[in-house]
Amino acid sequence: MPVRIKKLIGVVILLALVVVYAVFATAFASLYLGDAAGWVQLLYFLVTGLFWIVPAMFVISWMQREPKA
Repeated sequence: MPVRIKKLIGVVILLALVVVYAVFATAFASLYLGDAAGWVQLLYFLVTGLFWIVPAMFVISWMQREPKA
């Protein structure tokens, strides 16, 4: 697969990942952490704010791989 198409697909996947992840993380927080202490909410959003990087790393590494000849 050409690099340009892989990058296009990767960008679409990353955008979808960020949007879906943000919606689910926020929905979970509003359902279960609404009455929690402020430090619990801060810790939750700190962890979930960094956790989306893990799947994004796999998509970016796939995008950067050279095509097989």
